Amino acid sequence: MRGSLALSPGQTSDDVFERLDPLFREPGTTRRRDGSRLSFHKRDQAAQDRMAVFDGGELRVESGAEAPVLRYHLTSRALLFCFLAPLLFLGVARLTVLVGEYNKPTAAEIAAKEKREEAKAKLPMSAIDKFLGAPAPEKPKKKDPKAKADDDKPAPTAAYVFAGIFATLYLVGRIGQARLVRRLFKARLSPV
Repeated sequence: MRGSLALSPGQTSDDVFERLDPLFREPGTTRRRDGSRLSFHKRDQAAQDRMAVFDGGELRVESGAEAPVLRYHLTSRALLFCFLAPLLFLGVARLTVLVGEYNKPTAAEIAAKEKREEAKAKLPMSAIDKFLGAPAPEKPKKKDPKAKADDDKPAPTAAYVFAGIFATLYLVGRIGQARLVRRLFKARLSPV
């Protein structure tokens, strides 16, 4: 995630990084500063860390036309996972469709299955049932063979649902985190 934030005129890189320093003093965070550049890496972030989504990044203070500018480039494995997960699930869905096509029953198998079901349907009545006047058992209704084949076929619906969930998580996270980081930096750097 890349972005920039205009600073107040006269703010130096020392002042900027001094104000942002509390964000990088969290457990598991290592930081290194070289002049007007700050790089950080996070490992095993705590949930309470305000920048826990990001695993690393770099912040630079550059001189702008009117005032200095803070430029940042932040990386996140969680957002990368949410970006790649839909591709994985779409691949699973495609594989499910291909396996369903490969395992499609032949016409001979469908005919043999129907004969077995017809044989089961001819249930003999016992002599006691006949004597008592019980009605003959009803034959099961015939179903369309294509409908049966569709019922047995694996469906890729779950994979499509998960792909949609992760795509939504990525979009919401990408847009939401960009706004939250910008707001966080702006709040820390605003003159008091």
